[in-house]
Amino acid sequence: MQDYRNLLSDLMSRYRHRVDFLSIRLEKSEGSNIVIKNNQTENLSEGTSVGGQVRACYKGGWGFATFNDLTQLSSRIEDAITSALLIGDDETILAPVIPIQISCELPLTGTNPRLIPLAEKKRLCDRYDRILKEVDEKITSSLVSYNDSQQTILLATSEGSMIQQSWMDCEMRFSSIASNGNIVQTGRETTGTRKAFEDLINLENIVASASKRAVNALKLPSVRGGKYTVVIDPILTGLFVHEAFGHLSEADMAYENPDLLEVMTMGRKFGGEDLQIFDGAMPEGHRGSYYYDDEGTPATTTQLIKDGVLVGRLHSRETAGKLGEMPTGNARCLNYHYPPIVRMTNTWIGRGKTPVADLFKGIKEGVYACNWIGGMTNGEMFTFTAGEAWMIRDDEIAEPVKNVTLSGNVFKTLANISSIGDDFYWDESGGCGKGGQSGLPVGCGGPSLRIKDVVIGGE
Repeated sequence: MQDYRNLLSDLMSRYRHRVDFLSIRLEKSEGSNIVIKNNQTENLSEGTSVGGQVRACYKGGWGFATFNDLTQLSSRIEDAITSALLIGDDETILAPVIPIQISCELPLTGTNPRLIPLAEKKRLCDRYDRILKEVDEKITSSLVSYNDSQQTILLATSEGSMIQQSWMDCEMRFSSIASNGNIVQTGRETTGTRKAFEDLINLENIVASASKRAVNALKLPSVRGGKYTVVIDPILTGLFVHEAFGHLSEADMAYENPDLLEVMTMGRKFGGEDLQIFDGAMPEGHRGSYYYDDEGTPATTTQLIKDGVLVGRLHSRETAGKLGEMPTGNARCLNYHYPPIVRMTNTWIGRGKTPVADLFKGIKEGVYACNWIGGMTNGEMFTFTAGEAWMIRDDEIAEPVKNVTLSGNVFKTLANISSIGDDFYWDESGGCGKGGQSGLPVGCGGPSLRIKDVVIGGE
């Protein structure tokens, strides 16, 4: 990258005086993709991508250009600057960051997947697909997907930053469909890592559990719809805090929506004194971890809720500047085709003090929900489908049930968290979507939670 560093320095010297802010981000990525469905290979590929983006800001107006031919770089800079000059009519307000020149790489704990032959990755996928199919004859469809990528980013800004950063990311997904006459059920598992290829081997039990859940659900009764006291496991907690609360903490959503900004007023109480919520790329080893975001802001850990009270939100430099707050290092883009926007990194609820067994005490009839199949949010409202569920009767986990959906208002649900477990788990299966940029790696975590008055749907 040294030649490119010199090139970007020369270009910055030539163009920086024409706008208020200018950044150039070069990216090289290489990766593998494998899809096995019903013992048939649907995709087996390796690829390399080289490209970049230019962002220019003038009087609050942003110009953006992307390219995959480095000989066009000067022309794309002109395009971005021209766009910014045409639309800028206000004031450029960016929270300040200290310029830095650094080269860094997220550490691995084992083998880089890019060093593993494609044939070996294919054999791993084939083995997992056979496991999915062999669980039971009622499995009618199976799917295994594998993706890995190695990205190297070089970011230069008109303020003097020159940051080279690289990381590896890998993800596997397993799903099965079981059928019995007209009854069809799905089971799924997802796992990911930024640490080592070894994290993806010896997953036989996890893979088989996807098929077992699909088969078992064929004969399970559905829960009677209504309001219940619910205990959710750490995986579902991670999904909840990311989808239901995390997106509302992204400051671009609040800044562009005055009503939401009023709801998300600093100092507003949303939960009990034991409720702590965080987001940050600073914790090492997770899929949302890095050293610098795509604007050159250092990674941080941001506390969003402290003792039940809203104390923070997630920022780009622009949203931080406009709201008079500190940048948090949450400006991220999926790849060079897209501009950075405010995105979560690793989002979690802090560990509590209640022994997990005690979360079930005093519940005459409730629901215990674990894992997840899917979900959706719409502003303050959410609906999630649990991967597994059991009834709770007289303080004990009772019979399993299927098709459990959990719905509600996120703020009311936060207030209804009555106990927080003393366990904790990081779920590295997340791929977040926002603004047309889907599949951005994130981490989610948390403890088991007991929540009252959750709306549970059955069939």
